[in-house]
Amino acid sequence: MPASSASVDATSPDGRTEISLATANGQPVYTVTRDGKPLIAQSKLGLRFASGANLDRGFEITETAADSHDETWQQPWGEKRTVRDLHNEITARFTSTDDGPERSFTVRARVFDAGVAFRYEVPDTGERALVDEITEFAVEPNATSWWTPAGEYNRYEYIYKTTPVRDIYRVHTPYTLKYDVEGADGPYLAIHEAALVDYAGMWLDQRRAGVLEAELAPRHDGTKVKIDGAFKTPWRVIQIADTAAGLVNGADIYLNLNAPNQLGDVSYFEPGKYVGIWWGMHINKYTWGSGPDHGATTGNTKRYIDFAAENGFSGVLVEGWNIGWDGDWFNNGDKFRFAEPYPDFDIEALSDYAANKGVKLIGHHETAANLPNYESQLDAAFQLYRDNGYSTVKTGYVADASDLVLEDEEGFRRYGWHAGQERVVHDLNVLKKAHEYGLAINAHEPVKDTGLRRTYPNAVSREGARGMEFNAWGSPPNPPEHTAILPYTRLLAGPMDFTPGIFDLMPNGEDNENRIQTTLAKQLALYVVIYSPVQMAADLPENYEANPEPFQFIKDVPADWETSIALDGEVGDFIVQARKDRKSDDWYVGALTDETARTVSVPLDFLDDGRSYTAEIYRDGEDADWQTNPYAITIESRTVTAPDTLELPLASSGGAAVRLVAGR
Repeated sequence: MPASSASVDATSPDGRTEISLATANGQPVYTVTRDGKPLIAQSKLGLRFASGANLDRGFEITETAADSHDETWQQPWGEKRTVRDLHNEITARFTSTDDGPERSFTVRARVFDAGVAFRYEVPDTGERALVDEITEFAVEPNATSWWTPAGEYNRYEYIYKTTPVRDIYRVHTPYTLKYDVEGADGPYLAIHEAALVDYAGMWLDQRRAGVLEAELAPRHDGTKVKIDGAFKTPWRVIQIADTAAGLVNGADIYLNLNAPNQLGDVSYFEPGKYVGIWWGMHINKYTWGSGPDHGATTGNTKRYIDFAAENGFSGVLVEGWNIGWDGDWFNNGDKFRFAEPYPDFDIEALSDYAANKGVKLIGHHETAANLPNYESQLDAAFQLYRDNGYSTVKTGYVADASDLVLEDEEGFRRYGWHAGQERVVHDLNVLKKAHEYGLAINAHEPVKDTGLRRTYPNAVSREGARGMEFNAWGSPPNPPEHTAILPYTRLLAGPMDFTPGIFDLMPNGEDNENRIQTTLAKQLALYVVIYSPVQMAADLPENYEANPEPFQFIKDVPADWETSIALDGEVGDFIVQARKDRKSDDWYVGALTDETARTVSVPLDFLDDGRSYTAEIYRDGEDADWQTNPYAITIESRTVTAPDTLELPLASSGGAAVRLVAGR
């Protein structure tokens, strides 16, 4: 390549998408086009620091290189076993043109059929404090978008808004947009990040109409990222698809932008379904703290173990078992003791009891976002779990806004954000420590998923959006469209522990605002639509025992998949998702809708040609409606083959779940 270049371009393997890196009056910039039409208009690149030279103005491209990559790799667990990483790559070295010491940095860009990604690679100039990343995403201001607010008190747990881009302010990623290009239906974009390691999480802030800038969650001292030596930023990712379902099917891009497994053998974790002492607290049947209604007792836990063993569940989650839940635990996270059970919870006896039943207990550590208290007890806490046969731990970091408790270098108490660099570093340390003890982590109130489960496969699931518990006490509860938005937004980033499967849809009474705004069949559909390798049957055992026919689907549906295909859908309206079991030739289909009743057509051409399947169908009854008749469900079966099409009527906020059992 020439010593100096005005711009450098790379095109996706299918030839449709192109990224161009250049400078404009010395300002590093980039653009993205698809089929020759602009998707990301000229947008700034650069980094600014508290002291020393900035990397934003007075540059030219002095060195470029190009490469391509085609690799197929396997996940130990996941939405699919095999992932293909096919992309073209360019690198551009930007070098200063002004007087003074030379400044330089590299932008590495990769172009996939599913989108583009780029990151900054900065050489060593000693210790620095990054105060601003001025990466822009200049998008169509009139595009429709789906978003939740960032940098507010309740972390990621908000009801999604649907507005034009021009009406947003500061949003979380993945941030999903739908263009209207010359009357076409799409394309669709999702802006997110990949490989978030030792850096701050990225929010998007609208500076001018359609011009979004990366805003990094601050550290406790107000800077954004503390750096010592050379560094690489996370990848800035722009997913691109012709359809909403295409976004779902293109989400491999985040995994492919992460480093391969660095932990080695993680066979101590096996995907599975679990029940737990959890929903009872949210509907006030039990308490987390000690007392007459304490949920985490030896006797109650044995009851859940028995239920799990009888119905084929591999795990039992128990919350509220350890010292610290009494009083104002939300603001007294330093009182939690992670290796000290309450007297009415015999952890050793229960672990033996579970093992004899072929069930494992699932650990729980609520930290109240007090990082120093948790970190000081990690070894003791994880040793207790290993000694008692646990293999998965659910962690929690409940705290408002910037109330995450930290400790600075001098030992003083400080406060930070869930998306800040300190929390990002903490989470990776917890994953590495957990691996030493043969434990997988399911994080709640987490740092958002950025595909790091490829590098650290014991990061098996997390929360990061409004889950089922908001239906018990959140006002308002999750609306009917909520789970028709999640697949195209939050779930693009990776697995979510949404905790589906509530059968008593009105636990607070029929007239209470807090009820589950779905039909019963839609609860079943969630097991296929929302992926997690640790999938909960969240309701009370007695509610499943009273409804054995629909409960059969939850017992049958796997939590690990050979492959997954989003067949159809529209953001906020509906989705049809198909997945193939990793351990058999059976397929499963989940379909759900928002408040609008509709019939979806499901071509079965993904099935093996020349083979018959028994379709076990769980769908909304003829007069089902989430408001007036949510429990109406029809269960039927028929023989189908690949040329067939299933017509599935979905009620208002309804759904359908189908098991396709392969003939022998």
